[in-house]
Amino acid sequence: MVAAESMAEPQPSPPKPVPGLTEREVEILAFERQWWRHAGAKENAIRERFDLSATRYYQLLNKLLEKPEAIEADPMLVKRLRKTRAARQRKRGARRLGIELK
Repeated sequence: MVAAESMAEPQPSPPKPVPGLTEREVEILAFERQWWRHAGAKENAIRERFDLSATRYYQLLNKLLEKPEAIEADPMLVKRLRKTRAARQRKRGARRLGIELK
């Protein structure tokens, strides 16, 4: 199955340029607005669309989330992604200390 077929929603329209962000950064934000039906579909789509490993993609995404221009471009998306990242960091830290968070 092609990764694009695994998406819950149709491909969004091409992203509009945003001052202070590169074309790739704007594409990453547009990509993150999508929802995925199947496990692994997003990772396959990352490889196909950006020609990056999932690890490298998430490194770029995390760096992008810190840019003020990103929050200006899509405040709700960036806040949601930051919140998700913070929750994962808390769980990872707690796991290292042997604490189970819910």
